[in-house]
Amino acid sequence: MSEEQPSDETLMERYVAHGDRAAFEAIFQRYAKRLHGLFMRQVGSREAAGDLVQQTFLHFHRARADFKGGRKVRPWLYTIALNVRREHHRKKGRKPEVAHDPVVHGEPTVGPSTSTRTDRLVRRALAELSEQQREVIVLHYYEDLSFPEIADLLGASVSAVKVRAHRGYERLREMLGDERG
Repeated sequence: MSEEQPSDETLMERYVAHGDRAAFEAIFQRYAKRLHGLFMRQVGSREAAGDLVQQTFLHFHRARADFKGGRKVRPWLYTIALNVRREHHRKKGRKPEVAHDPVVHGEPTVGPSTSTRTDRLVRRALAELSEQQREVIVLHYYEDLSFPEIADLLGASVSAVKVRAHRGYERLREMLGDERG
């Protein structure tokens, strides 16, 4: 691939200004798999996760005129995704679940035989965290978002996000230490 790929922001500019379908498709291809992984960790069903990805991109399409130039696309898209997920849980009237199948960086594994004991322990430990701590850790560790990006996404201060992450990671260390010992 000798050509440099356009940035998310360039693609978004084309999509907003000209309705460029190829630009939308490129953004979809970059993020659909990652969002599917994010949703799998929360809803535990491939079908529900797929539906949430579709809803996220439908909201993304409908809200494209609200996107302000000069902002980053990824945090804006993740904000939409988190709102879609929250609405899903609100409609279901229940607490978020953690996926039963191991999902690492948005890529589902082949089946239960590939699940390691560590995968199961980490998923169980994540499920024990508060929703706020789990959300920050998933966005930071699995989705590779920076603390300022997460703060912007969640409408919290960077300090508050760092505190949630610190407490969540500390709690995970405690729980996983107890499990291994």
